[in-house]
Amino acid sequence: MSLLWVLGGLALGIAVGSVSGLIGLGGGVFLIPALTYFYGMSQKRAQGTSIATLLLPVGALAFWSYYKQGHADLKLALFIAVGFTIGGWFGGQYAQHLSDTALRRGFAVLLVALAIKLFMQR
Repeated sequence: MSLLWVLGGLALGIAVGSVSGLIGLGGGVFLIPALTYFYGMSQKRAQGTSIATLLLPVGALAFWSYYKQGHADLKLALFIAVGFTIGGWFGGQYAQHLSDTALRRGFAVLLVALAIKLFMQR
């Protein structure tokens, strides 16, 4: 593990965390492509690493900023979190049976579809 590798990881985390906190978009949208391009990870390894990075910082620090300003519905968040936990387990299990190519293409299609929907909204 080189100093450049460590500093690159910290810089990537700061950049992705800043954008995620700013626009409320999951960090994986930015982090997964960065991990595949800059760190040469497979799609599955990038997805697993992305999920691991989001466990504590997004769950605690970014949330706290929104909560202090009254911009978080805790009751709804609890139900979503339970569903997210169940769905995350099933999705993670299913992803292990797909090829990296299929996962990467599915990820790309989802990003394009979301971009088109956001662009077309008034």
